[in-house]
Amino acid sequence: MNKFESTLEHWIFHSRWLLAPFFIGLLLAIVALLVKFVKALWALAFSVTHLTGEALIVEILSLVDATLIASLLLIIAFSGYENFVSKIGTGDHEDRPAWMGRVGFSDLKIKLMGAIVAISAVELLKAFINVADMTWQQLAWKVGIHITFVVSGVLFAITDRLTENRAGGGH
Repeated sequence: MNKFESTLEHWIFHSRWLLAPFFIGLLLAIVALLVKFVKALWALAFSVTHLTGEALIVEILSLVDATLIASLLLIIAFSGYENFVSKIGTGDHEDRPAWMGRVGFSDLKIKLMGAIVAISAVELLKAFINVADMTWQQLAWKVGIHITFVVSGVLFAITDRLTENRAGGGH
């Protein structure tokens, strides 16, 4: 039975590599987002003189939104890979992000919620700029969803803090 248990644990341990394609898929999603970003930037560059101030701000906020999503995908891919698959061997490379190797699963959840709240805030700002094109019901839904994300993020942070304090002996 010991040989069976050892073999089973070996297979379970190595099964973590089944997650690697998911993280590669997230990096490919960044490439797809980059293509969309470049197309939007190109369109903005050639239509900037024809846009109203509000329309220009909305287009720029769309670029910010895409950037936030790409950054979020990168954080999830890097930290997820390092937490669940294998350490990324960059050594002491000068361009290694400071957060790499330090973002645990709990930190990842908080960063994810923070990014979702930021993305939601950008979408809400775009809605407020185009408020004339929206019904009050649509706007209320957007505000409600944003508040839900904010409250969820705060609750995640409180839960993690309580768990951290309990695990650390209450200090």
